[in-house]
Amino acid sequence: MEWLTSLAPVLTPVFGAMGVLGGAWLMHRSNNRKTDAEAETAEAATFVTSVQTVTNGFTQLLEQQRETNAKTLERVTTLENRVERLEEEQRQWRRWKAAAVDYIHQLRAMLAKLYTGPTPAPPREIAEDLGDDVP
Repeated sequence: MEWLTSLAPVLTPVFGAMGVLGGAWLMHRSNNRKTDAEAETAEAATFVTSVQTVTNGFTQLLEQQRETNAKTLERVTTLENRVERLEEEQRQWRRWKAAAVDYIHQLRAMLAKLYTGPTPAPPREIAEDLGDDVP
């Protein structure tokens, strides 16, 4: 054991240096872990920000599509209403035309009974509707 105590003046600075180097290494390792953790945190924050940006973009796109679909549906509804109104007007005009043609036939029949001469020819515009031959 004396030999160990005799080496104390040599071993003390060596172990002291090893302790200082070990402490420095532990501090370095601790700082690296903090830096890595901060980097991971920064990466995670960047990832979260990216995900939020993408989510916001998709949300805006969906809102735009919904607005476009609503406008399109409104336009289609308006056009359908117009078509229905025009079809009803067309049916009404057809009913009126049929009634007018029938009335004209009745008037011509009455005129033929009252008047012994030839009946006047209808105008070209209505001759086809009356079923008469156009000269």
